[in-house]
Amino acid sequence: MLTGKQKRFLRSEAHHLNPIFQVGKGGVNDNMVKQIEEVLEARELIKISVLQNCEEDKDTVAEKLAGGAKAELVQVIGSTIVLYKESKENKKLDLPR
Repeated sequence: MLTGKQKRFLRSEAHHLNPIFQVGKGGVNDNMVKQIEEVLEARELIKISVLQNCEEDKDTVAEKLAGGAKAELVQVIGSTIVLYKESKENKKLDLPR
């Protein structure tokens, strides 16, 4: 579980990132979750945008993605979701305690 301080740190780190996944009409599927898990292993922190044609609520999408990828939900802001998962082999971010 992330602390408030860690979430603030991650939000500032994510600020300049561009979303690398889009969730659209099809919603969340296993393939997408698998890809997100792989990208999180490489990058640790990613943004995902929820398109307007997505039939699911963005908070539901965020929970499904975080749960499926076993990642931490850092924030949902507008239609953008920020996820974090500590990498096993490519540790880049040093979280404050």
